[in-house]
Amino acid sequence: MGTVARDAPINEKWRQYPVVLLSHGTGGTATSLGWIARALAAAGYVVIGVDHHGNTASEPYRPEGFLCWWERPRDLSVALDSLANEGFFAGRLDTSRVACVGFSLGGYTAVSILGAITDMDRFNQWAGTSDSGRVPREFPGLGGHIEPLLRDSAVFRTSWERQSASCADPRVRVVVALAPAPPVRAFTPNSLAEIAVPVTVLAGEADREAPIEPCAMWLAERLPRCKLHSLGAHVGHYTLLCAGTEAGRKLEPELCIDLPGVDRQEVHKSAVQLALQALAAGLPR
Repeated sequence: MGTVARDAPINEKWRQYPVVLLSHGTGGTATSLGWIARALAAAGYVVIGVDHHGNTASEPYRPEGFLCWWERPRDLSVALDSLANEGFFAGRLDTSRVACVGFSLGGYTAVSILGAITDMDRFNQWAGTSDSGRVPREFPGLGGHIEPLLRDSAVFRTSWERQSASCADPRVRVVVALAPAPPVRAFTPNSLAEIAVPVTVLAGEADREAPIEPCAMWLAERLPRCKLHSLGAHVGHYTLLCAGTEAGRKLEPELCIDLPGVDRQEVHKSAVQLALQALAAGLPR
């Protein structure tokens, strides 16, 4: 995340600032998207990133967190409610100018917060015929947890039963989805067709985790106000994470090493530019 300035005062240039809700990918963290968070903050947005409980590397993984995707948009809405009304940012957030930016499963989250409806039967039917629908690398054997949880966990059953409830937050006026993950295939086409909020989708053409055609392109074709941008023919999924350290390149080469010819920082610059254009158009001052 760069240098942290503890107890720094809020810039007094404006009384209130527009907000960006930031949603990480499967098993990730908000800090893994520090590259875009810093750029958006430098442009005058207050960026609120959450670590989604049970689905984040900042704590032990839980199957519930990996299975109940539809709980993620509520995390963002609750965070916005809290920070807009209590503590350091109380009264300083312009809740009439809110955007959502999400990477991978965070891309699903960002569209879900607009009111897209999840149907797990639809997803499972598609996943059964597609290599893209496999379980996440972070949680092998995930599907084997569903039946025991439905049997033994009242909390899980309650969540599973509300998978198709709308999580729409009308405060969100624009969305940027980075490499939206396969769970977008759970969205019902009718619910996507009803979304009037502008959405910008950014994806790499060499993405193996969320292939552009069945994920980003499929989604963009069903959203009435969507712009799809390719970030490059050789750009993969994890190019949209922070640049890796030397230790990271040794421990997690898949996450930290890009295909030959890909400059991660240059891809980030392009993505930031497109995101800022989308936010400026969707959240005019």
